[in-house]
Parts: sequence; structure tokens; C-alpha cells
Amino acid sequence: MEISAKILTPEDDFISRNIEDYPEGIIIPINKPYRWTSADVIRKVKYAAIRHFGKKNLKVGHAGTLDPLATGILLVCIGKATKLAEWLQSHHKEYIAGVTFGATTPSYDLEKDIDRFFPYEHITAEAVTEALPSFIGEQDQVAPLFSAKSVDGVRAYELARKLHKEGKTLDEAAQELIRTSRINITELELMKFEEASEGCGMQNRATPLAAGGGARSEGVGGVVLHTTPSDASSRINVTDNSALGLPRAEIRMACSKGTYVRAFARDLGEALGSGAHLDSLQRSRSGIFRIENALTVEQVIALL
Repeated sequence: MEISAKILTPEDDFISRNIEDYPEGIIIPINKPYRWTSADVIRKVKYAAIRHFGKKNLKVGHAGTLDPLATGILLVCIGKATKLAEWLQSHHKEYIAGVTFGATTPSYDLEKDIDRFFPYEHITAEAVTEALPSFIGEQDQVAPLFSAKSVDGVRAYELARKLHKEGKTLDEAAQELIRTSRINITELELMKFEEASEGCGMQNRATPLAAGGGARSEGVGGVVLHTTPSDASSRINVTDNSALGLPRAEIRMACSKGTYVRAFARDLGEALGSGAHLDSLQRSRSGIFRIENALTVEQVIALL
């Protein structure tokens, strides 16, 4: 299937104010900013597009949600191109994932504070490289409970936050409440490995921390964890765990629609006899669209 819609690129310097000049609609590959939700991007672009084209009922949507703490390709569709959204998001995607070993969080990323520490001295670049091939191919995956997946008509993240406040174990809840999904990982490559910092003092720790949210700091083994509200969205809290000096890997992954990279990080940590969580994520490709050809939100607004 060929794409007949207008595809916006960084080289474009003009968009007609007549939407009829784009009978098949417009597709905009946007590099989603950190801490922005996909809905934040749509609201911003839709407001600008309605003003630009002068159509209050203009349809604007996206093809494939990105987590707030992820950056990279978000395909925004305008006009008749919104009919292509489901087809566009069915294509394989590529990610660059930052994975921290030796600690877990309830959300499997930095949205929630660390809840447990694990031994990590045995984790090396060689160990990670040897473990990756076991994740290649079709497999069943349990999505994170902190996700947009529907559980009996309720978004999983809404259920997760309720259970988290009640102090319940989220891993067990996810196993019970979320059905496994069939996914396909076609490529995995270790791009970078950072060994643990000397004297980080977290060896062989398996101590749970008190769960909590909001802006705060806690002393953990002499290290302070900071959680600060987002400049882009005060709803999103981010914990900075970099000062802990735990081992870390950057992994390139090519996979099918519906793959949760946070769940992959969780499973990789378990496969290595430790714990792990996602500390960064960039969607570098979605189908034919690559990050090098994506526009910033500011560039799109300037054109509209």
C-alpha cells in the first residue's frame, strides 16, 4: 500500500491554508518531547491546524501512543490521513532503550521510585549480549500494569495507581489482570554498556523502598533520589536514578506493534538474575518514518 497523503518533512517551508489541497490528508512525523503525553502533542497540533485551515471539525489523531517518558517518532495524522492511523501503527518499529540493572520500579521506568535493589556484580556486556538472542522471535508478553492497555474496559494505569496506593504487589496484579499479548522481536543489538560506578554501595541489596509519589527526596544508601514535577506536564513525575551508579545498557530493538519495551527491560533483568528498569526510550523508526526526518513540535507550529 502506497501512502498518497502529504508527508511533512523538515524541508517543507509552506503549507497551504486550504485543506482541500491535501485531499488524502497530511501525515506529520513528530519527534515527541520528553514528558509530553501523546495527547499533549495532539492538542497542540490540532489547535494550530484548526486555526491554520479554518475548520473547527478538522480531524487530527496519532498512529501509535508513546509513553510520556519516551521520545521519538509520533505520527500525527490530519484530515483524511486519520483513516490510515490503524494501518500506520501496524508496522514494525525500532527503539533505542536505556536499561538500568540492579533495581526495579513498579512502572518499569522512571515514573515511579525504585522499590527493590538486586545483585548486579555479575552483569557484564558479555552477559547482556549472550542473553539477548533468547528474546528474538515471536513470544507472549505481559504488559506493564502502568500502561494504556484495557482491562475489562478500564485503562490498566488507572487500576495500577489504585492498587499502588493500596500497597499491593503490582507484578502479581499484572499477572492476574492482564492477558499476555503475542509480540515479535526481530532485532536486538547491544549498542553501549556502562559498568557500575566504583563504590556505589548498592551491592547485593534487595531492600524494598516505601512507595510514594510527588516531589520528594529519599536517602538510600547514602544516595539521594530526586523526584521532580515535569515542566511540560505537572502530572508526570520523574525519578533521577543516575547518581546510583548502577550498570546500564543501551539496546536497539526492532519489534512488532504492541511490544512494551518496559516489559522487555523487566524480563531482561530477570533473565540475568537481577532486576532492571527502563531509564530512557526513543522510538527511532516507525515503518518508513525515521527520527532523522521528524519535525519538532515547534517546527510544526511554525508551519501552521
